[in-house]
Amino acid sequence: MFILSIFFGILPLLGIGWILAQGTLTTVDGLFMSLILLTMSGVFFLSAFLELRSRRELRPAEKKPASATAASPSQKQ
Repeated sequence: MFILSIFFGILPLLGIGWILAQGTLTTVDGLFMSLILLTMSGVFFLSAFLELRSRRELRPAEKKPASATAASPSQKQ
């Protein structure tokens, strides 16, 4: 799902590149189309970001050394 989100996030950016190459960015159609494509790209990249963040949360916690987690008696006071 992560790879698909990245792929579908890049496709609208290619569409904006096409609009720029055709020189129709300054027309009303070009402006609205670029806003729609940017929104689509943002939604897919947000989905990819949330997928990546959820994968990191599901990863088992790395074990820390016992000396780092247990406080010495002098530090507790």
